[in-house]
Amino acid sequence: QVQLVESGGGLVQAGGSLRLSCAASGYMFSSYNMGWFRQAPGKERAFVAAIRWSGGSGTYEDSVKGRFSISRDTAKNTVYLQMNSLKPEDTAVYYCAAGIGGAVTRMYAYTSWGQGTQVTVSS
Repeated sequence: QVQLVESGGGLVQAGGSLRLSCAASGYMFSSYNMGWFRQAPGKERAFVAAIRWSGGSGTYEDSVKGRFSISRDTAKNTVYLQMNSLKPEDTAVYYCAAGIGGAVTRMYAYTSWGQGTQVTVSS
C-alpha cells in the first residue's frame, strides 16, 4: 500500500512562512517524482511545485517562484515545501503527490496522493 501523509499546514498572516512535509511509505521513494498541488474552495486543483526523482532544481508555478522552495530527503522518504512571503491567495488545501510521469506539472503524471493539509493565510 502506497501512502503519502502531509503535515505542517495551519493559519498564518500574510508575509509569514510555513513548511509543509510529505512522508511517503510503501514504495521506493527515490524512484518517484514528487509534486505539490493545491485546491481552493470552488476551484480546480492546481500545480504548485515538483521535484524529479533525479533531484536537481524544482519546477514551480509562476505565482510562487521566488517564494516557495521544494526539496526532498531520500533517507527520510520525505518531501518538503517551504513557503515564504505567503499571500491570502495561497490559501488552499495542499496535496502531496508521487508519480513516474515526466509531465510533473500535470495531475495525470501522479499515481499516489495524500489527503491534504489546510493552509490559510489571513490578510
